[in-house]
Amino acid sequence: MEREQHELYEYARRRIQQKKRLYFHFVILISFSLCLFISTKIFTTEINQNWLIFGITFWAFLFLLHFIKVYITDRFMNKNWEREQIDRLVSLQEKKINELQKKINEDPTP
Repeated sequence: MEREQHELYEYARRRIQQKKRLYFHFVILISFSLCLFISTKIFTTEINQNWLIFGITFWAFLFLLHFIKVYITDRFMNKNWEREQIDRLVSLQEKKINELQKKINEDPTP
């Protein structure tokens, strides 16, 4: 039972770390976006400002991918999911082996 509790603890710790990194990523995204926006308004230059929109959009897309990974992918495809898939595949293999064994036992060799 202690091993199971340790696995649950480790899983919870990893999930908290993932969420903590996601929140940190969000804060950095917002902070730098605001700083870039304000700096381009204060320091007017003749450089085309589409790079700012492109940069923030690209960073927001990366944040969206990070969000999907933390809240969707890792939430449903965790260790339990892996174990279930492995057990399912092992049972299918055992079933096929048993069927082949039955065929071998039923067929008399000449």
